[in-house]
Amino acid sequence: MPFSQLGLSQPLSDHLVSHGYVTPTPIQAKAIPAILAGRDVMAAAQTGTGKTAAFSLPMLQRLAKGPKARNNQARALVLTPTRELAAQVHDSTTRYGKPLGVSSEVVYGGVKINPQMQRLRSGVDILVATPGRLLDLYQQKAIAFDHLEILVLDEADRMLDMGFIHDLKKIMALLPRQRQNLMFSATFANHIRDLARGLMAKPEQIDVTPPNSTAKNVKQWLIPVDKKTKPALLIHLIKQHNWHQVLVFSRTKHGANKLVKLLDTAGISAAAIHGNKSQSARMSALAQFKTNQIQVLVATDIAARGLDISQLPMVINLDLPNVAEDYVHRIGRTGRAELSGEALSLVSADEIEYLYDIERLIQNHIEREYESGFEPNHELPYSKPILPIKAKRPKKNKVKSQGQQQVDANNNRAKEGGNSKPAPRRKTQQNPGKNSKPAAKSQTSNKPHADSRRSKNTGSSSQSKSQSPWQKVTKKANY
Repeated sequence: MPFSQLGLSQPLSDHLVSHGYVTPTPIQAKAIPAILAGRDVMAAAQTGTGKTAAFSLPMLQRLAKGPKARNNQARALVLTPTRELAAQVHDSTTRYGKPLGVSSEVVYGGVKINPQMQRLRSGVDILVATPGRLLDLYQQKAIAFDHLEILVLDEADRMLDMGFIHDLKKIMALLPRQRQNLMFSATFANHIRDLARGLMAKPEQIDVTPPNSTAKNVKQWLIPVDKKTKPALLIHLIKQHNWHQVLVFSRTKHGANKLVKLLDTAGISAAAIHGNKSQSARMSALAQFKTNQIQVLVATDIAARGLDISQLPMVINLDLPNVAEDYVHRIGRTGRAELSGEALSLVSADEIEYLYDIERLIQNHIEREYESGFEPNHELPYSKPILPIKAKRPKKNKVKSQGQQQVDANNNRAKEGGNSKPAPRRKTQQNPGKNSKPAAKSQTSNKPHADSRRSKNTGSSSQSKSQSPWQKVTKKANY
């Protein structure tokens, strides 16, 4: 089925064919007609199946028919959780939108804000943004949404998992109620589906693959190995098999930097991308990896979502992720667009619980192979029988203090910028416990006033009147 049969215009279809895109993927075949019809869409599909094109192509066609954006206004907004994903979505919208004359801009943290403000002065048809930088630009009156037509949440589950819900709530309050809402992600947990339904008007739900499944064209296997010999085994495998382009995942930023030094010493060109790297350094490393100037790219999970590396043959987990879902997104960097790929995990005995969680999530045992000369002294236990996954109930909203809400907001900004250092918690006065010391007496009077004794016995609110504003609590709105 050609793209033109999905309702895309002939100029856009011809442009896609000229770039080698002839047949739409399943997610594109189902999502494009629904979006062109103006319906809200909630879509889940495996990573690497063309989700970006599934929402950007019909969005571009709809915007091409309308008036151009006014000064400091955006007609469509695409929100992403990370800078790398924002940059890649912008590249796609720019490339696809060229024959239609639809403009696109991207804004994210970690770089100077003034050039971004200047680029938004004349308005933009599509604005791709991370939540924190978008709010900064709005507060400085560099962008407004009076004429917004389309909102896209890309990797929506990741944004919610990363704690961007408060920033999203602020952004939603700024947007017109009459708009088209699109939500795309690799996976949708049940509680995230419930939350998403509150953001959208009777969305059409599209599932082209089972939740948390991995691509069949990706070979998965693991090698049991002692933790301290993992780097040596990795170097041995790269040289033995002559792997020329390898994406390696490390659990920590320190581990990523240490591995890059070991690889360089072994004569293997490598670079790292993680939250402590500047944005320019991260983009430079990714560009060098894509053009085969470096052989190995070592990344933390900040790169597990959204990295689109054409024909990447190999992904290696130096450390298993402590969140099972991240395994799916890591290995989803290979085997994209129905190409074959390989995903290898180096697993030590102390990671067995992580392995159990991953195998239960993907509902399959990962094949084990031993490497001669690297047999572990601490044997990796055999896998447990795989139990079916039970649907999780949505969590109840918790009551948070105003101070804690501000701390959460600050932490969200740090996550977006790749800074893993959390904001300090603000101390709040707690109710004295059973074994706690009595509070110090007031300096103004050594004897309690008669009214205070009476209020203590009668349940008066006089005590709450003197309460610090940080002790007041507000309920989170259902979102």
